[in-house]
Amino acid sequence: MAPSSHRRRPARGRRTVLVSTVAVAGLGLLAALVVALLPDGGPHGAEAAATPTVSARPSVPPTAQARRQASAAAAPTPAPKRTAAPSASARPSPSSPHASAAGAPRAASGTAPLAGRIVPGVTHGSVATHYDAGDGDGACLYGPSPDLMIAAMNHTDYEASKACGAYLSVRSAGGASVTVRVTNECPECAPGQLDLSEQAFAKLAALSAGRIAVSWSLLSPGTSGTVSIRYKTGSSRDWCGIQVIGHRNPLARLEVGTGTGWRPLTRTDYNYFLSEDGTGCGGPLRLTDIYGERLTVDGVAIRPDTVQPTRVQFARH
Repeated sequence: MAPSSHRRRPARGRRTVLVSTVAVAGLGLLAALVVALLPDGGPHGAEAAATPTVSARPSVPPTAQARRQASAAAAPTPAPKRTAAPSASARPSPSSPHASAAGAPRAASGTAPLAGRIVPGVTHGSVATHYDAGDGDGACLYGPSPDLMIAAMNHTDYEASKACGAYLSVRSAGGASVTVRVTNECPECAPGQLDLSEQAFAKLAALSAGRIAVSWSLLSPGTSGTVSIRYKTGSSRDWCGIQVIGHRNPLARLEVGTGTGWRPLTRTDYNYFLSEDGTGCGGPLRLTDIYGERLTVDGVAIRPDTVQPTRVQFARH
């Protein structure tokens, strides 16, 4: 009989194999259970579950309030609206001093391409006050004048002396009217306002009224006079200031002859055109009104502070 040790040894071998087989089967079963429990049953299920997609939809339909909130969140934020700054040519509101009885100035026909703020064909509804005009001199530096049917233009419409010499027809609410020439500036006056000489104001209302409603518009008057030229005190061949007086229509430009063409001079707010380097001083001049008409003047000598008449005048409009 074989020793028990020899019998036991094969028995232990069989148990080892059996135990190993059971262990492997158990591990296989455990692995199968783990795989079965993954979200998609595949080897990449854990990764897919950890990275949700944006296309996933809620299992419960959203309420109307939730849809509005979702739409608001999804909509792009609109860019802020920017209000455009009013341009200089914008029409004033009816409450503006520029407004006419109809609510706004009437549009011009475009026949004065070089006009500034004061355009022919536009009626301004505004107010008029009065001042002591003294001898008639003012910011336009025309000098004393026996004709006191004059006006000081508000700073805005004075436009750095572009309004100087303009003739205006002014009418009161009661129907009285007067023609005035702009010779001065009223810095404290509101846009559209006129400050009339006491003599001119008295044609419309009693001075005691102080302030009255008026309408005014540009006028191209009938006149038998001609344009005059004046050189400023201190003018010479090296530097000069030139002034135009008695023009029927507002003056838009003054040019001096250079021998090879025309050179425009810069206009000052005291109504002189300056040649800082002396170009054209004492030479031919070319004048242009707001309607584009040009007048050429020759033979005006440099005689400072002397009014020298010419033989030309702008056409009436």
